[in-house]
Amino acid sequence: MKLIKYIIKRLLWGTLVLLFVSFFSFLVIQLPPGDFLSSYIARLEKSGMAVDNQSMVALRHSYGLDQPFIVQYGKWFYRFVRGDMGVSFLYTKKVESVIVERLPATLLLSFTSLLVIYLVSIPVGIYSARRQYSVGDFLASLLGFMGMAIPGFLLALILMWIAYQGFGISIGGLQSPQFMDQPMSMAKAIDFMKHLPVPIIVITVAGTAALIRTMRATLLDELGKQYVTTARAKGLKESTLIHKYPVRAAMNPIISSGGWLLPELFSGETIAAIVLGLPTIGPLLYRALLGEDMYLAAGCIMILSILTIIGLLISDIVLAITDPRIRLG
Repeated sequence: MKLIKYIIKRLLWGTLVLLFVSFFSFLVIQLPPGDFLSSYIARLEKSGMAVDNQSMVALRHSYGLDQPFIVQYGKWFYRFVRGDMGVSFLYTKKVESVIVERLPATLLLSFTSLLVIYLVSIPVGIYSARRQYSVGDFLASLLGFMGMAIPGFLLALILMWIAYQGFGISIGGLQSPQFMDQPMSMAKAIDFMKHLPVPIIVITVAGTAALIRTMRATLLDELGKQYVTTARAKGLKESTLIHKYPVRAAMNPIISSGGWLLPELFSGETIAAIVLGLPTIGPLLYRALLGEDMYLAAGCIMILSILTIIGLLISDIVLAITDPRIRLG
């Protein structure tokens, strides 16, 4: 019963946060001077096409840009809660359609990357803590610091060169050009699998390195506590002792990291995704902001915000289940 109340409380807070995020996101998007229509008219005039004032007023009215900010926000949010995110200025079609086109690749990359991060970081972090100052610990620490220090876009460029020079794979997007418009086949699936490792490595390196350091630090802290010393003195088997108590306690910050890790992976580390030409949400949001496409930018931000809230909710629920102190508190 307490767990259900806890979940309901978190859902209410998440809904309130989403409301504030939607308002301030819409506000920040419109803070720079000008708008999409101003940029569009400037491009027309640069190409030699004159636009008279009457046409400008008509266009601004048709796009709904002649209304006060609060009216624009209210209409957009009303449509959003009904599943309508508006029309993208850049793509001249529904925002949800533009986002849905990029969802399959985005979901595949993000959840695969999340799985890889946890499968690698947790065992390596446990190993480093149990064998502190060993060769393996120093090697894991070195790779961890390198992973956090190397920028994603630089690593992407290095791996792209290695893939092309060493394996003859031209990394750009998730498919070779000859398979772009082809129906699914075995050859297309194999080509896709060849393109997948580089983006996965680029997206997961920083997150994996950070979680290895977190797991190592928290587990070392637990191993130094009195209850571990007492359990050893009573003759409890080392492997049983480590995994039953300290590892379980050290997992709390690892579980809570899912809240910020999920939206970060979902955007695909925007700069690295642009370098690799990945069809994910991150480059789409970047282009929307550059093109002052406020409805598309707001839609992308709301998707990332919802993912953040979902990630935090899932991590909170898992923490409440695994750690009674959080649920009872």
